[in-house]
Amino acid sequence: MEGFTRPVYIVGHKNPDTDSICSAIAYSRLKHHLTGQDFEPVRAGHLNEETQYVLKHFGVEVPRYVKDVRTQVCDMEVRMIEGVPKDLSMKKAWNLMKDNNVVTLPVTEGKALAGVISMGDIVGSYMDIYDSNILALAHTSYKNIVETLEGKMELGDNDAIVNENGKVVIAAGNPEILEEVVRPGDIVIVGNRYEMQLCAVELNADCIVVTSGSEVAKTIVKQAEEHNCKIITTPHDTFTAARLISQSLPISYFMKDHDLVTFKLEDYVEDIKQVMAQVHHRYFPVVDEDDNYVGMISRRNFLGAKKKKLILVDHNEKSQAVKGIEEAELLEIIDHHRLGSVETVGPVYFRNQPLGSTATIVYIMYCETATEIDKQTAGLLVSAILSDTLLYKSPTCTDIDREAGKALAILAGINEEEFARAMFKAGSNLASKTPTEIIHQDFKRFSVSDQAIGIGQINAMTSEELDEIRERIMPDLKKELEEGGFDMLYFMLTNILKESSEVVCIGEKAASILENSFGVKETKNSSVNLEGVVSRKKQLLPAVVEAVQQ
Repeated sequence: MEGFTRPVYIVGHKNPDTDSICSAIAYSRLKHHLTGQDFEPVRAGHLNEETQYVLKHFGVEVPRYVKDVRTQVCDMEVRMIEGVPKDLSMKKAWNLMKDNNVVTLPVTEGKALAGVISMGDIVGSYMDIYDSNILALAHTSYKNIVETLEGKMELGDNDAIVNENGKVVIAAGNPEILEEVVRPGDIVIVGNRYEMQLCAVELNADCIVVTSGSEVAKTIVKQAEEHNCKIITTPHDTFTAARLISQSLPISYFMKDHDLVTFKLEDYVEDIKQVMAQVHHRYFPVVDEDDNYVGMISRRNFLGAKKKKLILVDHNEKSQAVKGIEEAELLEIIDHHRLGSVETVGPVYFRNQPLGSTATIVYIMYCETATEIDKQTAGLLVSAILSDTLLYKSPTCTDIDREAGKALAILAGINEEEFARAMFKAGSNLASKTPTEIIHQDFKRFSVSDQAIGIGQINAMTSEELDEIRERIMPDLKKELEEGGFDMLYFMLTNILKESSEVVCIGEKAASILENSFGVKETKNSSVNLEGVVSRKKQLLPAVVEAVQQ
């Protein structure tokens, strides 16, 4: 849109965890500080209970939900053609179109779109033959008539509407002929002939239009006042005035006000192309979510449509990325996972370090740029580190993660263990969630040797909490396997204190893969107990990938 600054979106994966959300927020603050440009942290999915607890604790607004980053109407050059009122004259509308080099004008009432008027509509109106009472039928205002005739209201109310019974009469011949055609309420176009002007007034015309710039005698003005007759003078001759007066009709009489083809700012470009191809309009109105008029677009605006700009954090696989990523302009990737399948058209800044949390990488970047970390940002970053490293217990945790977490905890003014316990407790409080919501709370999709593999994980502080969660999700896991198109599905029920996981296995080869990889046997509950296994990224996923590839 003209004059609209498009932010760069910083976004995590489709099932966002605390690390992806907090890293996106913290990194957007760093990028804005370093560049002064607009970076917006957004989310590609719903927040889990743990992340909600963290944001609420540190008083941070939940990032906006963006489900699709394909190019939208708001990314096009929407032309800001000002809306015009319904009572605008046809002549003035025509002049506005010529002055602005457009063929369509939006008609608005307040902020709302009421209709559109095109050059074709105006040309068509000139070609049609109308009855002499067309001004009355169209509820034309005398203001329009004065403007169209480039005249002056010598007597009467400029804002008045043409009499509902009035017609337009040209005063030709003599008074006797005029008496036969003029009726009360008519508009009489008359030249510089005193007797004809007086006759029209005495016949109770609603208005006389005096042409050729002629002065109106005081006696005529006095008679007009007594008969409540308006007087308009115009510099045009009688023929020109008669030709122009129909152009004073309000555009409401000719505009299109139903079955309008409009687009919303959030509509996707690829969707509206099909509509435009079927409708032979040159310009189409754009409205916002409240149906208020915003501007106009045409087919040529597709050429100037700008892709959304993205920075990915905490993932680099297309299957985990926000919908439409292939149509966006990818600028950076900040991640700590294995290399995935995201492809880019051009080179990007890619930072991938084998650390326990993306937040640790962001913290390092703050340090490298000597950027001060405020208390709130420190709280977000330490929360992400504690979450992803399970309070430094995960095998993915490095000395760098631990040092970063402790430094950030001091800045945030929290006790790491106490805060982590509260955070994990909030995350395992799933009473209000459906089984499907629990499964997808922390769930990722992977493609390995043409095999679709889903891995979800829930962390809790006690075995009782995990037992309850298992009972709730078991009936839905097979359904998830089938509807999600997975070849195998694993769900980790991780006990943080015992540093172990019960892994539920769904799919024909799912259990045997874990049995061979970890040297354990499947239990009667379609699950495998894995002591010391708490990391999806560093322990479970590598074992599954290796077994599938073999």
